[in-house]
Amino acid sequence: WSRPIPLGSPRSPAIGAAGLVPAAPGAGGTEGSGAAGGSARIAVKKAQLRSSPRPKKLEKLGVYSSCKAEGACKCNGWKSQNPPPTPPRTDQQSNTVNLQEPCRSCSHTLGDHVTHLENISEEEMNRLLGIVLDVEYLYTCVHKEEDADTKQVYFSLFKLLRKSILQMGKPTLEAQESPPFEKPSIEQGVNNFVQYKFSHLPSKERQTIMELAKMFLNQINYWQLETPSQRRQRVPNDDAAGYKANYTRWLCYCNVPQFCDSLPRYETTQIFGRTLLRSVFTVMRKQLLEQARQEKDKLPPEKRTLILTHFPKFLSMLEEEVYSHSSPIWSQDYLAGVSGGQIPIHTGSTHPHKLTCRSSRFTPLQTHPSIGEKRKPSEPLPYEENKRPRVVGDIPMDLINEVMATIADPAAIPETSLLSAHSARDEAARLEERRGVIEFHVIGNSLNQKPNKRILMWLVGLQNVFSHQLPRMPKEYITRLVFDPKHKTLSLIKDGRVIGGICFRMFPSQGFTEIVFCAVTSNEQVKGYGTHLMNHLKEYHIKHEILNFLTYADEYAIGYFKKQGFSKDIKVPKAKYVGYIKDYEGATLMGCELNPSIPYTEFSVIIKKQKEIIKKLIERKQAQIRKVYPGLSCFKEGVRQIPIESIPGIRETGWKPVGKGKELKDPDQLYSTLKTILQHVKSHPNAWPFMEPVKKTEAPGYYQVIRFPMDLKTMSERLKSRYYTTRKLFMADMQRIFTNCREYNPPESEYYKCANLLEKFFYTKIKEAGLIEK
Repeated sequence: WSRPIPLGSPRSPAIGAAGLVPAAPGAGGTEGSGAAGGSARIAVKKAQLRSSPRPKKLEKLGVYSSCKAEGACKCNGWKSQNPPPTPPRTDQQSNTVNLQEPCRSCSHTLGDHVTHLENISEEEMNRLLGIVLDVEYLYTCVHKEEDADTKQVYFSLFKLLRKSILQMGKPTLEAQESPPFEKPSIEQGVNNFVQYKFSHLPSKERQTIMELAKMFLNQINYWQLETPSQRRQRVPNDDAAGYKANYTRWLCYCNVPQFCDSLPRYETTQIFGRTLLRSVFTVMRKQLLEQARQEKDKLPPEKRTLILTHFPKFLSMLEEEVYSHSSPIWSQDYLAGVSGGQIPIHTGSTHPHKLTCRSSRFTPLQTHPSIGEKRKPSEPLPYEENKRPRVVGDIPMDLINEVMATIADPAAIPETSLLSAHSARDEAARLEERRGVIEFHVIGNSLNQKPNKRILMWLVGLQNVFSHQLPRMPKEYITRLVFDPKHKTLSLIKDGRVIGGICFRMFPSQGFTEIVFCAVTSNEQVKGYGTHLMNHLKEYHIKHEILNFLTYADEYAIGYFKKQGFSKDIKVPKAKYVGYIKDYEGATLMGCELNPSIPYTEFSVIIKKQKEIIKKLIERKQAQIRKVYPGLSCFKEGVRQIPIESIPGIRETGWKPVGKGKELKDPDQLYSTLKTILQHVKSHPNAWPFMEPVKKTEAPGYYQVIRFPMDLKTMSERLKSRYYTTRKLFMADMQRIFTNCREYNPPESEYYKCANLLEKFFYTKIKEAGLIEK
């Protein structure tokens, strides 16, 4: 791993103009294989051409030189009258060159095309010959590249080098900005990260971290960026213009100069900053970890622990700083205020022509953002907006910050690879995802784009998983929906094969998504994959601003969906989904409302940290109240009961009497409060079934079942007549509305659901008014 891992297939196009096509990369990434071998052959070809006799060099340069004959000839390059059928090898070519041979285009001699080269030095001629071979290489690139954006850059560089030969100048890229394009650079940011997180470590351990940082930077320097069109497919909501600008710069200053040495070359990590790193980090991290896992047996023993154990944790910690809005490592003057100075990490061009594959070609997906990527936290609020009124008995902020610092310190909480019995359901799946064992991709069929072989294979795999795990569902129906372009599927990939997924259809205009199929293959169940799948789907929908799920669950799936936050109380108005989703016989409609403030894939980790904070606070509090009081002896003396507050030491623990809901003694104040609450209840969108008494014509037999009917209109009349002299009378009538509804209507009915939702809303308002305990 001192050099980049060779991943996937070498970058198209072929290298060179005389058949210098790179071989497929070897498993170990040895010299001479893949793109590195191709670039080495270009260097050999340049050396052979530069060692040729001067007449032979003039002939080569004449092909790219304009005619200087009298009469203002417009020919831009000499062409042989009798070209060979195939380009002969340089070492087999004859050394005899006839400067009087006429040009096939303008009939002027070869000498007329090279008169300007007669007196130039050998060094200058060799420089121009190097540009000639670079032009030939770029010519091949232009014709073999399929991506339009990349082809355009190749063609621009081709014209630039061609112009440099004609004018005998040095190639100079004309751009609005010159390197570096962002400060601090990626290299500087990683330097700052090492200093920020690991400066406290002993020298030997810090040296290990520096080695990991160098390894990471080296990988970035030879990483192949996905094309803008591929990125638009994978991340449609990303800053397309910004990425295209960085991609063009990367091609011109970092990628193409690895082969065309007549162009100045820069290291990616030195001229690009956080913006480019964010665009490649998540995909790159997954592929590096996957490659390491697959080739662990080929790694040297001294590198195995470093790469398989320490590198994943290093990348996870760095990922938090890359996507954090408040990380200090991206401040240009970060090290100015840090004691100890900078730990220098430099990445030299030890392998200037070694390339890895373009990352997107390793996972060529017609996908959407967010799968496997952390949701970027919202911008922190200004200090003034963060201020909240302090409540008596609150824990001091200084104490909270002190405890938070110990929790945030990775060294303070020892990690273990063994999952405890109290771990969250998705803990094992989350760890496997971090190690690159499993991947999540949102994929779908398309009628507009060229079919992708890998996606089609995954869709077939999903169809098989759903068919096996849902035997009561017709296979033809499963196939039709999985391959329907209107449906997408969140697929779970392990070892390159599909082991589970969730098929869904989004209805953005209606504000919900229907989950159609959800399954994990039987031999991979009870590993937390189902929970982690659903959490990824929730993250994906929050990014697309769709905050409601609906699904018809059969009797075997109801338990799973309840664990994932689904319930029979549907928050989506019926008018929004009726006619949009298919009714399933014998299934139960369930819904789930998403909270955009919750990072679902990390939610259990956050809860775990909160528990740690509470535990630390309790420990600190216990340390302050270690005083032991003598036991109570009053009960021996015949006392039956005592006030709690009279127990010695009880108040020192922070206990205080819990007051019951207050009864408003002022009739006018009670009337005003109850009137406000009743108005809120009547204005609620789920109050419509209870506004007036039930009509016998609409509900036959209602009054035989319900002995004590009640409705909001009757309550309003009672309130006006001052019937409600206590809060309990008011609450009893309101509760009777909900009880009557649930007694008469079945649980799956719209009325039953409205009663549940309105009841929750009512008790919220009662608590806000202070009429009952919170």
